[in-house]
Amino acid sequence: MSLLATHGLSAFYGDFQALFGIDLSVEEGETVAIIGANGAGKTTFLRAVAGALTSDAEMVEFDGQAIGKRTPHELVRLGIAMVPEGRRLFASLSVEENLLLGGHCGRTGPWSVERVYDLFPVLKEFRALPAPSLSGGQQQMAAIGRALMCNPRLLLCDELSLGLAPVVIQDIYACLDAITAEGTTVILVEQDINRAIEASSRFYCFQEGRVGLTAAKDGFDQVAITAAYFGL
Repeated sequence: MSLLATHGLSAFYGDFQALFGIDLSVEEGETVAIIGANGAGKTTFLRAVAGALTSDAEMVEFDGQAIGKRTPHELVRLGIAMVPEGRRLFASLSVEENLLLGGHCGRTGPWSVERVYDLFPVLKEFRALPAPSLSGGQQQMAAIGRALMCNPRLLLCDELSLGLAPVVIQDIYACLDAITAEGTTVILVEQDINRAIEASSRFYCFQEGRVGLTAAKDGFDQVAITAAYFGL
């Protein structure tokens, strides 16, 4: 049984349909990437899994439970956490307060404030500062740390590299190994195709709200990705 499976998942923003019958599965302990152009439905998919967009209950299954109609806070308690695009830290709170808020659900597991500081030492140095005073890369680390404080079984990462310098992106991606070593399953949405595929075991390519291609890390060719990415 897959840890996460979607069955004909559709999603709407009002009358606008953004996803069309997405079938996707993720095994426990796996890292799966979702790639695609802007507007392909990648973020919408994560929002649907995280409960920010409602769907029919049976369209999203987590650890054997139909969760499509669950609220985001219910899903956090089940073990699904999201690192949103743009970080979205609480500007009025310090770095450490943001992290502690992530642990509010009370799930037990390997991640604590000190473990997050071990993973991202710079956050400990700046723990008392307001979150907006950090650099973009440091804010992304804080956003990841806040999600880890939920001790998730499934971590949804939306555009970790967005707006960051290459050296910072490299440092952040290097920490994924430590996260998955704890048994955390990861879904990684990323526009940087090469980085996404390198960090994952399998990938799905979305195109206009549909799955255009799915393949293992070593089971594809660049022509096929280009065709799926651009809908050729």
